[in-house]
Amino acid sequence: MSDYLCLPQIAEHVDCTDGYLSKLSLYKALALIAFAQKGKQPSPKLLENCIQELPKPQLGEPRDLSALRMQPAQEDALTVFQTLDKLLARDTVQVELIPEKKGLFLKHVEYQVTSQRYKISVYRRYSDFDVFHEVLLQRFAYRVVPALPPKRMLKGVLTSVSEREFIEGRRRALSRFINLVARHPFFSEDELVKTFLTFSGSDVQTKLRDTYKKTGDEFMTNRIATLAKEYLPADIQSQFSTSRELIRNIHNSFNKLRDRAEKMAERSKENATDLLMFGRELSTLGSDSSSLPTFASSQSTWGALRKSLKSLSVEFAVLSDKAAQQGRREEDDVVEKLNVFLDLLQSYRDLCERHEKGVLHEHQRALHKYGMMKRQMMSATVQPKEQASVEQLESRIVQQENAIQTMELRNYFSLFCLHQETQLIFIYLPITSHILGAFVNSQVQGHREMGEVWSELQPKLGCLFGGNNGLKPTL
Repeated sequence: MSDYLCLPQIAEHVDCTDGYLSKLSLYKALALIAFAQKGKQPSPKLLENCIQELPKPQLGEPRDLSALRMQPAQEDALTVFQTLDKLLARDTVQVELIPEKKGLFLKHVEYQVTSQRYKISVYRRYSDFDVFHEVLLQRFAYRVVPALPPKRMLKGVLTSVSEREFIEGRRRALSRFINLVARHPFFSEDELVKTFLTFSGSDVQTKLRDTYKKTGDEFMTNRIATLAKEYLPADIQSQFSTSRELIRNIHNSFNKLRDRAEKMAERSKENATDLLMFGRELSTLGSDSSSLPTFASSQSTWGALRKSLKSLSVEFAVLSDKAAQQGRREEDDVVEKLNVFLDLLQSYRDLCERHEKGVLHEHQRALHKYGMMKRQMMSATVQPKEQASVEQLESRIVQQENAIQTMELRNYFSLFCLHQETQLIFIYLPITSHILGAFVNSQVQGHREMGEVWSELQPKLGCLFGGNNGLKPTL
């Protein structure tokens, strides 16, 4: 009888508490396996009736144990099992500007950061975000870490208007940054992120650095970091090149979409200004109380009509307000969603450059240094030197070999993470439907609201057009 087929029966007869076996239970299981290997039906009675020494199970050669290593399936370890909806549901973080109480020109700007997940609000300065970003990049050097917005504006462009726009733009960028981080499948469960979102002490920057010092970088804490090579497909480099080119094209297209969306939002704001000014000019025209010439007053209705023009500025002010709301919707719902994905795409691009210029470059330098040491050793062998200097060189070579081995492991882990982060980009791609939905909804709502105001305005113009002159009759 196959011992494999008997395993469920053996498990029934072995005491297992909370998923753990005691030493006695383990011995009991091994004995029952041995009986099964002899073709007997395993049961506790066999153990009770056994007079001779209990049989020993055949476990195979020790070299076969390598096939029994408990590790997740290769595709499971490498695959990121997430959906966009699950990522978005992880957390929503609000970043609101706290009005300045002191200083001028961006001094003492504070933000209230509120995490929906942790149900808490904390207060952060830009410098806190800066330190958090620095430590996050150290902890997750092989992951997509979004960039921070600049700390200050360029000199020479600081006006009251541009300052307000800069502060608001920076607030939006910080909000995008922290939401991408809080929703990342690996960042979101890390103590570092929780500390930034929940720590309410006086020195969050020191707390963040201490948190990182306790854990180290991801290579030191990830349980499969040193086994990453075993999980990578043989054609990983080819897959990476293909995906990178595709993501580069996607990045370019989304940049163009964002630029067009920004122009549409700007046109809506300009439309709001034009409608308001149009109404004001009508009011100015209607407020003119100058007397008409005698030859005109007897034949013209202008004197009566111009009084009606004065009141139209109210309707045009409402139209202006609706157009301004439309611009804000396009900016908040469409442009901002495009910017979120663009921030992620840019951080992926930065990650690819870090991989090529960082890990790979350091590995190549280490190999070059190792080669020089080996040549020095060969030279020392040909031309005998002092024993102490030779031993010192041997020690340095051993250290360099260990460093190269670690770098190779880090290189494979970097590729492993890069493959997962590539998947993350494609997980985020359905955000396109969110963006299109927001765009269509903003247009429908904007046109409906403005259409209602225009429809209300139309009957009020009847008195201005004798015989419907200039005014089409409504159907």
